[in-house]
Amino acid sequence: MYDLAIAVGILAATEQVDPVVCGRYSFIGELSLNGGVRGVTGVLPNVLASCEGGIASVVVPVENADEAAICEKAEVFPVSSLGRLVDFLTGEADIPPHRVDLEEILRSREDVLTDLSAVRGQYIARRALEVAAAGGHNLIMVGSPGSGKTLLAKCLPGILPEMSFVESMESTKIYSLAGLLRPGLPLIASRPFRAPHHSASAVSLVGGGKYPRPGEISLSHNGVLFLDEMPEFSKDCLEALRQPLEDGIVTISRVSASITYPASITLVGACNPCPCGYYGDHLKQCRCTPAQVRKYMGKISGPLMDRMDISINVPRLTYEELNSTVPSEGSERVRERVQTAREIQIERFRTVGIKCNAHLSGAQARDYCRLSAGAEALVKSSFRQLKLSARAHDRLLKVARSIADLAGSETVEADHLAEALQYRRPEITN
Repeated sequence: MYDLAIAVGILAATEQVDPVVCGRYSFIGELSLNGGVRGVTGVLPNVLASCEGGIASVVVPVENADEAAICEKAEVFPVSSLGRLVDFLTGEADIPPHRVDLEEILRSREDVLTDLSAVRGQYIARRALEVAAAGGHNLIMVGSPGSGKTLLAKCLPGILPEMSFVESMESTKIYSLAGLLRPGLPLIASRPFRAPHHSASAVSLVGGGKYPRPGEISLSHNGVLFLDEMPEFSKDCLEALRQPLEDGIVTISRVSASITYPASITLVGACNPCPCGYYGDHLKQCRCTPAQVRKYMGKISGPLMDRMDISINVPRLTYEELNSTVPSEGSERVRERVQTAREIQIERFRTVGIKCNAHLSGAQARDYCRLSAGAEALVKSSFRQLKLSARAHDRLLKVARSIADLAGSETVEADHLAEALQYRRPEITN
């Protein structure tokens, strides 16, 4: 990406172009052997940095022009060749600044979202999904194969609040660095949904390489990271999730550089209850021994499970549920309730810079999750009986706070806390 800047520097040093004129611009682009200017990755972050550094006029490759023009402060001049650029710098050719219509881009975006109306039955799971969306909570679903776990996970982006422009810019910068922006869609305007295969390496999840690039966790920033067959992921992969879930960032250190990427994600996990998948199923008998069941579920460590705010069983559908003619509630109505709950949280946390309940620290959770007398008594007895850790206790309060926000209640009542308790790690029985 420095090719074009180096070439202009040589031209200025040899007085083929005016150095004063060159000093008014930033230059980004790769040069081919025939003098053509090729597109590069990471254009948007560099254009933003150029503007912050006081140089708002930027020369970029033609194929990166839309991406660069997302920065409204910048004057973007697209070039296709070094010769064209020299003509522009010497005044022999005029290149008009490139503009994009952000509203048009937002209107023309292609949202391929799965609607909740496609989900039959699974009322508890649907409710848990709504609570997770309302508070930005991590969720894990346990159930037999074919019970609808993947379908439910794909519905989550559709009920999350629409991205703000700031969030869109954050996600777009990450995708720009990764070279994943699609032609004609220079702005990430929909919540990301990433679903890596369970054979993925820890580096592909966290990010890395000689010059550290973002991984799946950062690519899910402001969106959803879905891990299907969660116990099948390697231990290194699962344990690598712990720090990003807690801090909302990923720091990648290499010999050449140490880079921190944002990683504010909603993690959704799905898994079978045992290796054969039918432990606790009411129709098909499980073939696994108790030791195999414990070993399988034990692949997800206790500390990682503590970071999963909501844990639910997703049972197999009955024939009546599968063929019911009663229409299921669609994503649009659920999103409206979620949006209302998020607006309550934004107003509540406006002075502390927090977006949603899931981002509260332990101390903040105790400050903002005001409990009624009944809820206080319930959480006290639950803490003892369920042997909750301090982290689990705080996450319980945060989930209850989200349930209260959905109900429009200023105080967390006993029934809100009781529902939150049901979302702790599921107990599966034969």
